[in-house]
Formats: sequence, structure tokens, C-alpha cells
Amino acid sequence: MSLIRSATTVGGMTLLSRIVGMVREILMARYLGAGFAADAFLVAFRLPNLFRSLFAEGAFSAAFVPLVSQQLGKDGKGEGVLSAVRLTEQALAVLFPVLLIFTIVIMVAAEPVVWAMTGGFEDRSPEKLALTVQLTRLAFPYLMLISLASLLGGLLNAMGRFWVYAAAPILLNITFIIGFLVFRGDDPVQTATTQAVAIAIAGILQFLWLCWDCWRIGVLPRLTLPHWTPEVKTLLRRIGPAAIGAGATQINLLVSTMIAARNLPQGSVSYLYYADRLNQLALGMIGVGMGVALLPAMGRLIGAGNNEAAIHQQNRGIEFVLLFGLPASVALIVSADPIVAALFQQGEFTRADRIACAAALRAFSSGLVAYMLVKVLTPGFHARGDTRTPMQIALAAIAINLVGNLLLSRMLDHVGIAVATSLSAWFNVALLAGVLIHRRDWHPDAGLAKRVPRMLVASLAMAAALWLLNPSVLPMAEGSLGSRALGMLLLVGAGGLVYAGGGLLIGAWNPRQLINSFRRG
Repeated sequence: MSLIRSATTVGGMTLLSRIVGMVREILMARYLGAGFAADAFLVAFRLPNLFRSLFAEGAFSAAFVPLVSQQLGKDGKGEGVLSAVRLTEQALAVLFPVLLIFTIVIMVAAEPVVWAMTGGFEDRSPEKLALTVQLTRLAFPYLMLISLASLLGGLLNAMGRFWVYAAAPILLNITFIIGFLVFRGDDPVQTATTQAVAIAIAGILQFLWLCWDCWRIGVLPRLTLPHWTPEVKTLLRRIGPAAIGAGATQINLLVSTMIAARNLPQGSVSYLYYADRLNQLALGMIGVGMGVALLPAMGRLIGAGNNEAAIHQQNRGIEFVLLFGLPASVALIVSADPIVAALFQQGEFTRADRIACAAALRAFSSGLVAYMLVKVLTPGFHARGDTRTPMQIALAAIAINLVGNLLLSRMLDHVGIAVATSLSAWFNVALLAGVLIHRRDWHPDAGLAKRVPRMLVASLAMAAALWLLNPSVLPMAEGSLGSRALGMLLLVGAGGLVYAGGGLLIGAWNPRQLINSFRRG
């Protein structure tokens, strides 16, 4: 399967998941709003979500997939598959008891953990702290389940079955939606409680989904006793640095949540959450999809000693994410108000909430391209077995984010937090690219240098078109469901037409080359 096809497979499943996720967010805004229960639930959800990003989707993927790819590359297809399954069994045997103990410890110690995250809750509302602790205990088993599922997903990704793992988050969103529509309580607090239970149930469903596909193709790992093989030792050495390096964005969001909970007015946590979800929609479809596809592809090429081909693949990955990421970033910045209004402004989510959330969305979206570039630059290290350098760069970016949060939140409230997060992402990109160039492990080729400026010009033309449309679309975005849908179709249609047409005219993209890339890689 070609690199572009693999990336679009992951991106397509992610798009479907995020569309279902937007339904989840709309229902969340309607039934939880941006108040007491919403803040408590979102902090409780952020904790297992953070560890999921750090370990399940970050460390396990970065450290495990290259090792599995090496096993699959052994002489003889059957031998390679058996070696990969054996490595997965060994990893599960070692990590399962660790994850179980960690989950129990966090559930028992939930109160001090939540207090450390949201000390401001205790000062302003002991009830909010107590609710957050309760919700955290209900939701946290999700971490263990999704971490085990991620190992199975890593095995399937290395075998080229990208869609299965990419489809798993859809189950989480469907479980949320059923919870809101069928099992919600009479008030926001009861609704938040049912949703915390839904998170744990979703973890079970995702794990079973991946077990089923592994069983169906004959690679379901068995439960075995731990064995300290060289591969397991290598995996464990790489997990810690990979967690920090791959999870810098989520760590920054956790830091932002903590500062917003402690220092800013009620609702700030919710504004940042809803804005981030829109930002993550584009990031998941484009940046994450390419990053997932790029890692095993580069790993195989580097393992075969073909460094230039790996660099070529990385350049095509960067070109792909910029082709779609630049217009996505511009659209979210220019049309933040009608987008937030159309999706969230109803029920408990007021016009004032929309204005505050849209301001955060603009700030987050200024870093959207940086978040995507981190996803496609980091495989340049992980595919070469280096998880330490991205960790060191991520730690520096986290420090900058912390300082920026503390300084800018005083001047700009929750918007300052989003600005600091975006600035730290650009810092991360600059260092990752600089180190790769210095090591001669990456350089922008002629095709990339030629097309990126033209993509920028096409994106600016699209920005002008959206800016002219906004005054007409905003009233539609505040109207009925049909009016909101029509308004969004106008924005997407007009913006997409200007960008695609303008980009084609000035050579920002070539349909024939894109089709060939999809077919051949």
C-alpha cells in the first residue's frame, strides 16, 4: 500500500470518527454546557486521555511499531509474522501487570492527583473537586484497556491493516452519543457521571474490536509469562522517552488545563476544550494519519539502508500535510465565529460562550500546521531508533509552554493559554527540523520548496473569500439546524473552490501527481 493511500486510509477513518465526535461535542455542549459539571467532566476526561496519548498512541506506537516492522521483515513471510506475534505476546506479558497496578494506584490516589491538576477547584468549589475525583475514578480504567488495544493496533499497523485501529475511536464516540441520548441524567452532574462510565465501557469495546480482527487474521497474541528478551528490553528503554516526545502536545494541553482551572474564571477549561476539539479534527485527519503511515514506511527503508528514499518519503509526507493543513488552519482562524456558532451555540452554550471559544480556536489554529509537522518530523527520529532526541526537544517545548501560559494568561485569559501552546508547537518544529538537517537525515527537496509558497498564496486567497462570506454566514450559523448546515456548506464550498482552483492555476498542487502518489507511493 502506498504512503499516501495509507495516510488517506487512516485520515478517512479519522474523519469519520471526528464527524461522529462532532456529534458528541454538540451533545456535550447542549447537555453539559460550559459550567460546573462540564469543567469537572473535562478535567476527569483529560487525565486518562493524556496517558492514552502519551503511552497508548505515543510511546507504544513510536517504540513498538519499528520493532514489529523489523520482525515482519525477516526472511520468509510466515517467520516474520510469527516473530511479530511473539514480540507482541512478550510486550503484553510485561506491560499488562504494570498497567493494572498503575490504574489501581491512580484510582485510589485520585483526590491528590486531581488536586494537583485543579487546585483552584478546591479553593472556589469543594463540590467541583469532589465531582472531578469521582468522575476520574469512573473513567480511568479506560487507560489500561486502550493501552492494551494500542499494542494490538501497532501489530496491525505494521502489517498494513491501518483502518482497523483507526476505526477504534468511532466506538468511543458512539458510546458517548448513546450515553447522552439514552442514559443522560436529569441535570448536568448526573449526565457527567453517566459519561464517565461510558468512557470505561468504550475502552472495553475498543479492546474487543482489535482482538476480533487479530483473531480473524490469525495473529491474536496469547497470554504468556513475561520473558526479558532483547526486544522487550529495547522496547522498555524506548517507551519513556517516546512517551514524552510523542505526547508533548497533550502534556501542554494538560498544563493549560491545570492553569485554566487554577487561575481563570469558570468556563475557561470548557472554552479551551471545545476549541481544541475543532483543532484536533483537522490534526487527526491530516497530521496523525500521515504520521501513522510514515513510521513503518520509513522504518522499512532505513532498515534496508535506503536513507535517501526515507527522506523522499518524509518530504512527500510534509507536502501532503501542508497541502491540506495550511487551508484548514486559515479557515479555522478566519471563520472561527460562524464555525463555533454552528456547532455549539445552543442549549447551555450561550452566545458569550461562543465568542470566548472562537477566540481560543483562532489562537489554537495558529499552531495547527506546527502540530501536524511535529507528527511527520518525529518519525524521522523514531524510525532510526532514536526516541531520546524528540523527548529532549519536547521537554524544552513544554517548559516554554508553561512559562508562556503563566505570562500570557494574565494578559489574555484563556486565549493567552492557547497562544502559548501554539508558540511552543512552532518551537518544537524548529528544533526537530534543525536536528534532522544537522544530522543529514532530512532536507527539503526541490518539489517541496517549489510548492509550499504557492500553497501559502492559495490559502491567502481562500482567507479573503471566507472573510467576505463571514458576515452573511454568521446569522445562518445561529439559526435552525438546516440554516447552520447550509452556512457551513457555503463556507466549505466557497473556501474549497477558491483554494483548489487557485492552487491548481498557480501550481500549488498537481492532480496527476497526487493520483500517482495515491496509487504508487
